Amino acid sequence: MHGLNDDGTRRSVNFLQALFTATSALCVTGLNVIDPAKDFNRLGQLTIMLLIQIGGLGIITFGTSFALIARRRVNFTDRIRLAQQVGAFSAGSVLGLIRSIFIYTFVIEGVGALLLAFRFVPQEGWADGLFFSVFHSISAFNNAGFALYSNNLMNFVGDPLVSGVIALLIILGGMGFLVQLNVIAHLRNPRRHRLMVHSKLVLTMMTALLVIGTLTYLLLEWNNPRTLGPLDFGTKLLASFFQSVTTRTAGFNTLDYGAMTLTTLFMTILLMFIGANPGGTGGGIKTSTFYVMMASAWSMVRGRRDTTLFRRRIDTNTVLRAMTVGLLSIGLVNVMFVLMLVFNTNEEILFIQLFFESVSAFATVGLSMNATPLLNANQHLVLILLMFLGRIGPLTFAVAFSRPEKGELVRYPADKDILIG
Repeated sequence: MHGLNDDGTRRSVNFLQALFTATSALCVTGLNVIDPAKDFNRLGQLTIMLLIQIGGLGIITFGTSFALIARRRVNFTDRIRLAQQVGAFSAGSVLGLIRSIFIYTFVIEGVGALLLAFRFVPQEGWADGLFFSVFHSISAFNNAGFALYSNNLMNFVGDPLVSGVIALLIILGGMGFLVQLNVIAHLRNPRRHRLMVHSKLVLTMMTALLVIGTLTYLLLEWNNPRTLGPLDFGTKLLASFFQSVTTRTAGFNTLDYGAMTLTTLFMTILLMFIGANPGGTGGGIKTSTFYVMMASAWSMVRGRRDTTLFRRRIDTNTVLRAMTVGLLSIGLVNVMFVLMLVFNTNEEILFIQLFFESVSAFATVGLSMNATPLLNANQHLVLILLMFLGRIGPLTFAVAFSRPEKGELVRYPADKDILIG
């Protein structure tokens, strides 16, 4: 899995670098301590792609697919876990949902690869072009952010085909499988299949965050000579939209985040922390969690006891769960960020760079201010832990290590109108 230097000599990859890359791929993050384009040969890149696919769909989902192929029985406990993994509202329909997820995923990735081939095949040749197309399609749909170019996708900042297809794949992957299936069913038969409250919430939040993000990048970076400044209006708009999409835990970039203003970086950190939607391939605290937190706080300010969503009351347990996820996430990021500061030995690395890296790792985004390769081994281990905890979720981690009182029943959330990631 070794790559080659520019002079043709063999470049070695040590254990920590391999562990970091494997964790980043399996947690669909995209942070890199080495360059996947140069430091890995085709076998190494293929391994990264497979890890991305496994991590995106979820290990539990893959296990169930193999069980279905082998005609094995899936018990109720496994169904409950699967319901949490894919964002299903009930355990009874999980197996049919899993089949739909796999078919839908591979079809979308196949179509994305086909579209990208129109650009990569003429540029890279048939063999490399097809591999690049499949690799970037899988990486985009699973919100991984791995690219086979040393500067990620900065060469395609003004390319509507590559930027548009990658952005669409990111949106579809981060939207949440259940929402996509619900939208498709609604479009086929609006009378029989109505949009669920959860779907309405996800679509509303996704649209709002994309618009806010696009305007943020467009306005704050408009005159920045190192980002949007030299570009024409159409390219500025495309680049701003792409950064807004990829900030939602995807990790691709067509602009240099190390050259952006502090205000833009702060807004990027907020968008990364919020993340994608429940049941999708993205990370962060999830849009539904963020909405419930903000809506409940707004209700409290207005003196109202109940928090409502589309004229429906959000139950107290859902509000408490959202608050718990938010507080645990903030606490985890801050503790790990302090460790990043304690272990820092490079005076050239700025405070904002370490915080940016910490949030990016926790939210499994993969964006970087070009500081990841400059960090030391201890800081890399902190980021590995952050990526892992960010992928499984702080609440899941806390519940897994909690000890219920004797006779206490541990209940799994099911049949909810709103999913809290």
